[in-house]
Amino acid sequence: MARQLRYGILGSGFMGRTHAEAIRHLPNATLSAVACGRRAPRLAADYGVALCASAEELIGRNDVDAVIIATPQYAHAEEALAAAACGKHLFIEKPMATTVEDCDAILTACAAGGLSLSVGYQQRYRAVPRAAHDLLRQGVIGQLLTIQLFQVFQLFSDPAFGGDWSWWSDPRAVGHILAGGVHGIDFCRWALGAEVVSAVAHCRTFREQQEPENTTMGLLTFSNGAVAALWATSACPQPGFPGLAFRAFLMGERGIMDMDAYEALRVAEGGAWRVAAEQPPVNTEQAATAFQQPRMGAYIAQLAAFTDATLAGTPPPVSGADGRAGVAAALALLESSRSGRIVQLGGA
Repeated sequence: MARQLRYGILGSGFMGRTHAEAIRHLPNATLSAVACGRRAPRLAADYGVALCASAEELIGRNDVDAVIIATPQYAHAEEALAAAACGKHLFIEKPMATTVEDCDAILTACAAGGLSLSVGYQQRYRAVPRAAHDLLRQGVIGQLLTIQLFQVFQLFSDPAFGGDWSWWSDPRAVGHILAGGVHGIDFCRWALGAEVVSAVAHCRTFREQQEPENTTMGLLTFSNGAVAALWATSACPQPGFPGLAFRAFLMGERGIMDMDAYEALRVAEGGAWRVAAEQPPVNTEQAATAFQQPRMGAYIAQLAAFTDATLAGTPPPVSGADGRAGVAAALALLESSRSGRIVQLGGA
């Protein structure tokens, strides 16, 4: 078994830097090169690695075993397929791609090449969602019946990050439910251990009309009969609603959970609340803290799991199929809003 997984990163913005910092904490991984984006020269210099002039140059390097794709989502498919054609393992930031067909093409290419493939669902690695998942598996509140999930996302704008959100306005980005809402969809799938079978939604653009969708009110049904309601928006004025950045109310047969991924997990299985887990402040909004602990903990754990699995030749905990499922459900919500109909998925 190889002792080190050598990474290349495509994308030099917020998430490109996040993954570069995560690699620095892994004893069995190293960063070889970065490419893409106007911040790539600074990122390469800060981490003492090679700067490539293009994605193609990075993908072709002999000292890159795995490629992390952290470019805008509309570039994911082309870059992923090029990397797979060169025999590179793939870690793709969410969403996996912007169409189900592109997800399927990536899955097929990686399977044909025997390549490891995973998608960035870091909420699975935060203390509170992980505790909720584990307690659900233990049957603490009985069978999970309903989920009400909130993702009220604030567009932070510290100039020290050196970037902006303008790429979200590109029609190729599709919408907020795809860019960020897939986290909520993935949490519901993971918590329930079930697949989305239908979707109905109303999607709107409330902030700037040239943007794709930035607010979705949706309803998902699952293969085990559970139902999840989802409110995902990036249009909420400051200061937003306290505690709703990533929060879920979960109702089981004999108990309930209040899961705030950025604060605490509260469980009531006997008529009274108790705190089951806590998450220290994540500090995403400021460049001075965003690339430190405690925010980085989830990203380090996420990439450690992918690295360990890839080196061992075993499937990573978050699969390409998980990435595809999030894209399929997000696009189904958008299609439901466009058509005014319930959209059926093949998750049964």
